[in-house]
Amino acid sequence: MILAGDIGATKTVLALFSLKDGIDGGEIHECRYKSADYESLEEIVSQFLKETGAKPTIACFGVAGPVTNQESQVTNLPWLISSAKLRETFGFGQVMLLNDLESIAMAVPHLDSSELYTLNEGIAGPQGNIAVVAPGTGLGTAFLVWTGQRYKALASEGGHTSFAPDNMQEIELLKYLQRRYRHVSFERVCSGGQLPNIYDFLIEKRSYVEPNWLKSELEQADDRTPIIIRAALEKKADICEATLDMFVNMLGSAVSNMAITILPLGGIYLGGGIPPRILERLKQPDFLSRIANKGRFFGLCSDMPVHVIMTPKAALYGAAWCGIEALGA
Repeated sequence: MILAGDIGATKTVLALFSLKDGIDGGEIHECRYKSADYESLEEIVSQFLKETGAKPTIACFGVAGPVTNQESQVTNLPWLISSAKLRETFGFGQVMLLNDLESIAMAVPHLDSSELYTLNEGIAGPQGNIAVVAPGTGLGTAFLVWTGQRYKALASEGGHTSFAPDNMQEIELLKYLQRRYRHVSFERVCSGGQLPNIYDFLIEKRSYVEPNWLKSELEQADDRTPIIIRAALEKKADICEATLDMFVNMLGSAVSNMAITILPLGGIYLGGGIPPRILERLKQPDFLSRIANKGRFFGLCSDMPVHVIMTPKAALYGAAWCGIEALGA
C-alpha cells in the first residue's frame, strides 16, 4: 500500500493506493485538508492514518516548493518537510519528496484520453521528450526524458525565465512591470496570481473603460483573478477580455520557449488550475499560433502535440506512480 500526497499552501490531499490494482483502480481512500489549519504535515498524516487504520509501505509527496536533499520548505506555509523525519515518525519503509510540478510530470505518461483535452493532435514522436507547463497560482514547469525503459521526470524553474515581449503592447507592459519588480519573469504575466498585473497595466494606459460594477467587485475581492477571468469568458467587460487575450498569448510565448529549449516531440502538456478554466479561450487559433511563432522552427513547433490536463488529481497520481516505481512494481 502506498500513501500519496499533494501538498500545497491551500490544501493538502492524501490518498491510499493499492499496488494490487494499480493507480487506475487502486485508490482506496482520499481526504482533503485545509493546510493552514495544521502546524505541520506530520499532524495531517497522523490524523489520516488514525482515520484509516492504514500501515502504508511507502509514502510519496508532491510538494509546492523546492526540494533539496529530500527536504522542502512549502511555499506560503511555515512547514519544513523532511523525508527522514516522516520516515522516523511513522515507521514508513521509504519516504520520497517531489516538487509538485515534477509530481504532475510523473503522472503524464499514465493519463488517458478522458483526463486530457487535445488542442493540437500534432505528430507525436515515440519516446520523445515531454514538456509540462502549469499556470496556477504561479507558473510551474517540468519535463520528462526517455531513459530507455521509462520516462524520468525532471523539475525545472522555467517559469522564472525573463519575460520576452513579442509586440509593442507587450514591450510597454514589460516597462510597466520593470517599475514594480527588479526582474520580470514569465510568471509575472502568465500565472493566476499575477494576471491582475495585466489588468492594472491596461487601466494605467486608459486603453479601456472600467465598468463601475466591475471596479466595485474587484475592490472588494481578496483574489481579483477569478472575477477578471469570468467577466472575460462571459464577455461582460472589454478590459477583462483584453486582459485574458494578453495572458493567453504571452502564455503561448512561454510554452514556445519551453518547446524550442527541450524539443518536446512527445508532447506539451498544460497543467495547473488555469488551463481547464480558460479552455474555450485556449481553443482559439492565436494560442497555438503563438506556440509555433519561432521563425525557422515554425514547422517543428506546429507539429508538437498540445494537451490540457483536465484532472485535478494529476499531482496526486504522480506521487503514487513515484511510489510504485520506487518499489519496482
